[in-house]
Amino acid sequence: MASINSKQTLRRDLLLAGGLLGLGALVAIISLTEIKAGHLDQIAQATPEPSATPAESKPGGTRPTTPAPEPARPDAAAQQEGAKPALPPAPAEKVAPPMEKK
Repeated sequence: MASINSKQTLRRDLLLAGGLLGLGALVAIISLTEIKAGHLDQIAQATPEPSATPAESKPGGTRPTTPAPEPARPDAAAQQEGAKPALPPAPAEKVAPPMEKK
């Protein structure tokens, strides 16, 4: 009884596999014909012949004559004062104890 069931299962599986294989081949063939048909409306464009001399340069505008800007220099009082912190100091419960040296 088991051999009859296994033969039917094998036959069904082989038919299913063959059908899927045929369906995949059909999809591949349709895709290839679509790709081939899509290239029919395109025309090849040739590249221009290379010239013996380079093209003449065209003026693109005037160069700036002023010197480049320099970074800002703070006055002496601002240098002594230093940068102000962006945030207020953390509360005491958020500050960790200092690390011990080994």
